[in-house]
Amino acid sequence: MVLYQRGSENEELSQADLREALHVAFEKLGSRSKVLAIPPDYTRFHSQAGILTSLAWEYFGNSMTDILPALGTHAPMTQEQISHMFPGVPHDLFRVHDWRNDVVTLGVVPGSFISEITNGQVTYDWPVQVNKMLVEGGYDLILSIGQVVPHEVIGMANYNKNIFVGTGGSEGINKSHFIGAVYGMERIMGRANNPVRKVLNYASKTFTSHLPIIYVQTVIGRNSAGKLVTRGIFIGDDEEVFELAADLSIKVNFEMVAEPLNKVVVYLEPGEFKSTWLGNKSIYRTRMALADGADLIVLAPGLREFGEDKTIDRLIRQYGYCGTPKTLKYVEEDEEMRNNLGAAAHLIHGSSEGRFSITYCPGHLSKEEIESVHFKYADLGEMMKRYDPDKLKDGYNIMPDGEKIFYISNPAVGLWAHSDRFKD
Repeated sequence: MVLYQRGSENEELSQADLREALHVAFEKLGSRSKVLAIPPDYTRFHSQAGILTSLAWEYFGNSMTDILPALGTHAPMTQEQISHMFPGVPHDLFRVHDWRNDVVTLGVVPGSFISEITNGQVTYDWPVQVNKMLVEGGYDLILSIGQVVPHEVIGMANYNKNIFVGTGGSEGINKSHFIGAVYGMERIMGRANNPVRKVLNYASKTFTSHLPIIYVQTVIGRNSAGKLVTRGIFIGDDEEVFELAADLSIKVNFEMVAEPLNKVVVYLEPGEFKSTWLGNKSIYRTRMALADGADLIVLAPGLREFGEDKTIDRLIRQYGYCGTPKTLKYVEEDEEMRNNLGAAAHLIHGSSEGRFSITYCPGHLSKEEIESVHFKYADLGEMMKRYDPDKLKDGYNIMPDGEKIFYISNPAVGLWAHSDRFKD
């Protein structure tokens, strides 16, 4: 059921528009006495989910008893991040999701189904795991808030991913990421219908239909001045509301380039991107636009680690971004890697498979650390002088010496491809 929908490629929704959307939807739902909000964490700051959570708290008041950021495997939010992202919301409402310990298993998506939708590439069962608060908290409304945008693991981010991955458990997160990696990231990105989404939809229909979950989903794009604006908001309780948002996101967030790109420079905002676990969106979202032999340069002033989780950080340092064949071999040989399939999936996602070069320019990691995980290294200061984010515009730029580059100021808000590599 769709409670509210508004959006188009040219809309620029204001905060007042977002407030109206929430009020219309909430009034249709009727009175609620105990509300849980599940927004994304600071890594999705630009989603407008923080403002929407603040507006929902403004509406429900004391009836909103808990806010559980959908951390997935990410580090907990700091007090400064909470204040910045969720203005005015009391900090004592916020809870921390522990993906290794705070989950319950509601059921299992059978391996026979997963084998069928992956053409036999993956055959294991998938556990339907969520944070125990969703089941044991006694809520009469669970607000899942976030942004629909192209995504490397699930094709289009948000909807029930916010529940099963954002508040999911270790096994569920690991296995869902690995399904996407083995099936093929380039067959999934920008597509709402894919094996990973089918697994989550199966879980929603079979195991969580009794939970009072309402999805509040935005679509964010850039206007003609290059500013991020809200293009749409869609509120409802089922797959239809996600599909409406996904249809708009493809129009807003996907750019088909005219020719394969030979040199791409990506900037990672330091407050948002502190790890390659997140910063590798620079690789995921551009790989289908890159020519064979292309150069991808990643300006990463905030980069200080590889994984957000200590175990995953250690595994990335141990094995590096070495390509699919080697990673699958490590999965076969190393029990710890088999128990952390999300890390294995990430290593596959972050490799160019030898097709193009990846140069990281980190603010806090050493040349030795960067090269140890099979990336190239360049000095951040030197590269920022040459490719100054304050002087570059998104898209094509001609440098003073005649060099042609394609610049991306935030890889998290889009997907880039050329027709040779993006095929249905």
